[in-house]
Amino acid sequence: MIVDCYTHVWDSPNQLGRLADSLENGWSVSADVAGGRTPQDAAVSVHLAASRDVDATVVLGFKSHYLGAEIPNDTVAAYVQSHPDRLLGCAGIDPSVPGEALEEIDRAGDDLGMKGIALAPAAQDLHPCDSRAEFIYERAAERQMPVFFHPGIHIAKPCKLAYAQPVLLDEVARNYPTLKIVVAHLGYPWINETLVLLAKHDNVFSDISWLLHQPLQVYQALLSAHQYGVIDKLLFGSGFPYSSPAQSTENLYSINHLCAGTNLPKIPREALRGIVERDALELLGLPPLTPVKQSSTPSTVLDEDG
Repeated sequence: MIVDCYTHVWDSPNQLGRLADSLENGWSVSADVAGGRTPQDAAVSVHLAASRDVDATVVLGFKSHYLGAEIPNDTVAAYVQSHPDRLLGCAGIDPSVPGEALEEIDRAGDDLGMKGIALAPAAQDLHPCDSRAEFIYERAAERQMPVFFHPGIHIAKPCKLAYAQPVLLDEVARNYPTLKIVVAHLGYPWINETLVLLAKHDNVFSDISWLLHQPLQVYQALLSAHQYGVIDKLLFGSGFPYSSPAQSTENLYSINHLCAGTNLPKIPREALRGIVERDALELLGLPPLTPVKQSSTPSTVLDEDG
């Protein structure tokens, strides 16, 4: 089963608040990754087309009072609910207002059917071990909702580098051993810190989204993960809209081309295939997707996938 563990959608880059300018400026730098797309192409129609190349796709919400940003959980949930056989939603939660955050976790789980939560401490002006965040981890652990940590947006000027470091999640993983934690982008640029976390904690995983447009960087990261014995804790992710699952898969399988004509060690293809085909839903304790019931009578009306 191929699961794309890390994607976003939005109606407009303006929903990213003070991140929007950084996104616009960074897009041209990453034009080779985006495949000619623009920030406006994070629309659900583009996302849905890209998701056809995998079996399941996780769509993450995002909220930050600090940045004035919100990709509404209701929007993400409505999109996911329209394709329950292919999509799974995780609520964007901002722990800086604990009461509001706890209510939103319960609402997201009970009313919106969302299965995990997404945090971005660097973008929320919040240390991951802040006492306000502790309430969030407790509730997520109680509800068996995995937590996806996004460290990558530290590249935006307003974000706090000090709060993005994956090593800060060591305390979280120790205090909440039943809480499934996913560190996005292999914790880039703190990749070695993330590998140590994966080796130390049974409940910590990481996805490789966004990295796959940097062949040398990802080769070194995956080789280290293989040699360190934690490559089986890496999850596939495209990082849409910055890349598509099809392009990310191609980039991953071609990574050993860097070794051609050299004495550099290759990453076993079985290990690479393991990342792509790993059933992340089962690994993270997420429920299987809901099959779409087939009508007993033929229909001549095409849905939006047709």
